[in-house]
Amino acid sequence: MHDDDGVQPAATRRRDAAATRAAILQAARRLFVEHGYDGAGVREIAGAVGVDPRLIGRYFGSKEKLFAEVVDLAYQKSLMMTPELNAEAARALLLDSDQSAVEGLLLTLRSAANPRAAEIMRDVIERNYQHVLAGALPGERTAGRAALLVAICSGVLLTRLILGNTQLNQPETEDLIPLLHKALDAVAVAPESGR
Repeated sequence: MHDDDGVQPAATRRRDAAATRAAILQAARRLFVEHGYDGAGVREIAGAVGVDPRLIGRYFGSKEKLFAEVVDLAYQKSLMMTPELNAEAARALLLDSDQSAVEGLLLTLRSAANPRAAEIMRDVIERNYQHVLAGALPGERTAGRAALLVAICSGVLLTRLILGNTQLNQPETEDLIPLLHKALDAVAVAPESGR
């Protein structure tokens, strides 16, 4: 039997370390998305799964490390915005309604006020996404250009999916794909020397 979050109550769950760890991670993700880093305590996370709060320390080391793993999962499906993939990325940014993207943005927005949570998010995004993107970009200043692409992507998704900007949620939105594609290419394509 599962509750509506898909987390099996402790009374019906066998003693299975991997399953318990996964259930804690799933509950933490939901609570961090709903309440942010400061609003989701270790006791609440453990309570949502029906386990002793000490298991969070056992499986993850600390609330911070659990949060880092949740952030890592939230940004696993991030778009690659390289010259070869920018048309596809522009289409996805303007037309897809991926719930994991919404969750990642809400997690970020609701947790960013905590300096340590912001540092964890920045480290995970820079290390696991921005760094990979920089390695895929041609030319020079790839780290800065990758950071700019991440900012553009985040801004479009925030404006469209969280704020619900009507101009980016209409059938005519498809007409904007070539413009966004050009904007992504303007950053992703290696700038000419001397600029």
